[in-house]
Amino acid sequence: MREPLINITNITKFYQVGTQEVRALNGASLKIYPNEYVAIMGPSGSGKSTLMNILGCLDTPTSGQYVLNNTDVSKMQDNQLAEIRNKEIGFVFQTFNLLPRYTALDNVCLPLIYAGIPKHERVERAAKALANVDLSDRMMHKPNELSGGQRQRVSIARALVNNPSIILADEPTGNLDTKTSIDIMYLFEEIYEKGNTIIVVTHEEDIARHARRIIRLRDGIIECDEINEDVILEKLGSKTVRLDK
Repeated sequence: MREPLINITNITKFYQVGTQEVRALNGASLKIYPNEYVAIMGPSGSGKSTLMNILGCLDTPTSGQYVLNNTDVSKMQDNQLAEIRNKEIGFVFQTFNLLPRYTALDNVCLPLIYAGIPKHERVERAAKALANVDLSDRMMHKPNELSGGQRQRVSIARALVNNPSIILADEPTGNLDTKTSIDIMYLFEEIYEKGNTIIVVTHEEDIARHARRIIRLRDGIIECDEINEDVILEKLGSKTVRLDK
């Protein structure tokens, strides 16, 4: 029986805002297995950003347990969480979060610097990661010399360079036009088909429809967790067509 990559049990997260206690998560439980493609959705205030921060080890729950790749990270200190993040999680952000004075290659090298990888190996791995997102000819360009789609590809290469357990994408197409958004989602599809685990946090139905599983939050609880049968049937159909040919 497969072990879950992510296992959260009865997670709560409370914030104190003045004299009022805000319950961002109110007893969420969830399992995500290796090589799943999951979308997390919900309206503003549903708790999806809080859940993303906890899944990404950017925050810890008020109560409950979070086991990531057989390690209980629920009560870890900030320095321990930083180590887990660099090892286990590749982040892709809506705003790209690239350092403006660094080249694409240097930006992709950053997680490897934190991991203590020697320079020659860093450069080799970063160049390969950029090649995998079709940016070999843009390695020495700085972010302001790249289009929005190219910047997001650099961000994806950086997320992949450490071979993390999870790719966690927060509104990855939020700053992109429709055509570029489609291109980026095709890239995520390729990454998933290579065996990676992808979690996309989004409010856009069009983006969520690419995932194989859709989790919907409302008022701090998981309201719905369902298999996206449409995309699975579509993929099976396309494979059948290719076989028939």
